[in-house]
Parts: sequence; structure tokens; C-alpha cells
Amino acid sequence: MVLAADVIATELVPPFDNTAVDGYAVIAADVATAHEQPVDLQVVAEVAAGAATDRVLARGEAIRIMTGAPIPAGADAVVMVEDSEMVNEHTVRLSSSVQPGDAVRPAGDDVKPGEVVLAAGTLITPPVLGVLAMVNALTVSVYPRIRAAVLSTGDELVDDGRPLAPGEIRESNRRMLAVALRDAGCEVTDLGTVRDDEGALESVLRSAAETYDVVVSSGGVSMGDYDVVKAVLGRIADMQWMQVAIKPAKPFAFGLLNGTPVFGLPGNPVSSFVSFEMFARPALRQMMGFERLARPSVVGVADVALERRPDGKTHLMRVQAEFADDGRCHVVPVRAQGSHQLAATSSANAIAVVPDGEGVPAGGEVAVLLLLS
Repeated sequence: MVLAADVIATELVPPFDNTAVDGYAVIAADVATAHEQPVDLQVVAEVAAGAATDRVLARGEAIRIMTGAPIPAGADAVVMVEDSEMVNEHTVRLSSSVQPGDAVRPAGDDVKPGEVVLAAGTLITPPVLGVLAMVNALTVSVYPRIRAAVLSTGDELVDDGRPLAPGEIRESNRRMLAVALRDAGCEVTDLGTVRDDEGALESVLRSAAETYDVVVSSGGVSMGDYDVVKAVLGRIADMQWMQVAIKPAKPFAFGLLNGTPVFGLPGNPVSSFVSFEMFARPALRQMMGFERLARPSVVGVADVALERRPDGKTHLMRVQAEFADDGRCHVVPVRAQGSHQLAATSSANAIAVVPDGEGVPAGGEVAVLLLLS
């Protein structure tokens, strides 16, 4: 989730001067020559993390101290335990010189009251959650997760595991998109497969638009196709039916049904996946307050030629990407690039953006979108 408001610190972090190491709190002047000749100091107290001492350190004295414990009054540095040797029960021999402030973490060294410690738009990662706890921000404002409904349509789709009859295919897009929606940060409800019945589909779509924040469907968005999805949405929603100059995922539809966004993705499974990545996912992330909408991008090196023919489209080739010893991202295409060949696409971890033309030669550079959360 993403912060919807700035988080302002109200406390010092750390709240007191403390030691960064296990060792001995000292007055730096007492050990100024310890690197040349070890110095013996009297150990007058011990302080563990979570404890404190009211002993004020005097010249010639040291206090045993553990990482995170408060620096005793009078001390201005800490000698690491590795540079110490106990002479007897009350005397330590130190062999390292220190300067005032060495191994001391001052109060407020990380955060001071009044600072904007986390800005609105910050993604709540594990370290960010740790910061919220550290500054006692027990309640914060966040963008709500989108409640997304996903559905598929078609009499030909089978999802109950039974043997296929002639003309039937296994439903895959709905399950794939449900996981993609969760990966984007949405709360997902799977509405199942709706038969090719206009009345039934209209009922499902209207109910979904009233209940959820967005509706995602696949299939029936190609130009010239007559499909119940296109017929129903064209009648009850304000839709835009588009042909985008990319391959795969050329057909795409978007509109509003009673104010609820509806994403119409193509039916071929690879096209559906790519269309979601390029269009639906960034829009959904923007709705949830994310500042980084697209996948991370890098300039990659094609280890083999990324071949294509000029056709007026940008090709979005599914590739396997790996950072090599030269520090660069190297890519090779998955074994098949057809819009129906989802099995091959499942091995891809990136998309290479290949502009119109003859492709990218082996060793050439290409823009790469990394399929990372």
C-alpha cells in the first residue's frame, strides 16, 4: 500500500546518545596515546541495552557498555571490545585511541521532531513499516486497495476439469489476470465464467460495477468481432474500442459503466497478459497512489538477434533477462512469440520493446521492462 499523507516525526530517533558497538565508554583524552602504549582504566560500572547508569564518568575511568545502551554522563567516545583486555576484575587495558564522538550515535541522528520522515506517495515496504514503528506512527493514512472484479465469457470455456468436448478450450485468462491484479496490489474477486448470454452478462456487469472499484474482462474487443461482451458493454457503458500499434495486444477497450472503470482485454492469453501489463496495471497503480506506475526498465543487450519484420507496430517480445558479470542485462527471447502461446511466455521474466523495423541484431541494445513487483 501507499501512504496518502506525510508522516511527520514527533520524537528523536534515536531518543538518546547511544553506543554503536560493544566496548568501553571512555573520555577520549584518556586514551589519546593508547595506540602507542596501551592504557589501563578502572572499570566502574556496566550498562546493557535497555538499562542506564547514573554514574558520571571521571578521568581514568571506563564503563563497560553494550550496543544500543545510553552513553554515560561524562563519556564522549567508545573503545571497541576487540581493542580491550581485562587486566583484573576492575581494570581494563585499552590499545586503541579514539576521538570524541567515535562509536557514539547522537540523539536525533536519524530523525528529529518535525521532520517529514516519509512523504505521501511512499510505498510501504518492510523497511518503511519499520520506520513507522520506529517513529511511533501506529496509524497512518493510505490509499485503499482497489477492489477488482475479474470475469471471462464464452460458451467454449471449460474450467471445471472435465474432458473437453469438440470446440471447447480450458479457461486460463481469468485465473492469470486474478493473480496479476493481486500482484498489482488489488483485492480481487473472481466472478467466474459467464455464458454467451446477453441478459446474464449484463446482469453480472451491472452488479460488478455497483460493487467493485474496477471490472476486468478478457475477450471480445477486436474490431469487427461480434461478441456478447462488445454488444453488452457497447450498449450499457461509455466505451472506447481501440486498436493499438503494438504486437501482441493490439485490441484494447476501456470505458465507464455507471462511473466504474471497465478494462476490456483481448482474448488470446499472451495478448491479455501483455495488455494488462502495458495498460491496465499502470492505471490501477495510479488509482492506488503508486508513483512508479510502469515496471522497472533497463537498457538490455540482445544475446541473439531479436528478429521481426516492419509492420508499423512496436513488438513487445517476451524474453528471459539476466544480469551478467559485465553488469549489463542480457536478454534472449522465449522459444515462441505467438499471441496464443502462453506456455512459452510463462518462462519470460521481462519484455523487450522492439521498435518497428528489422529487429535488433545480436549484441544490439534494446529497452527491457523487468517483470518485477
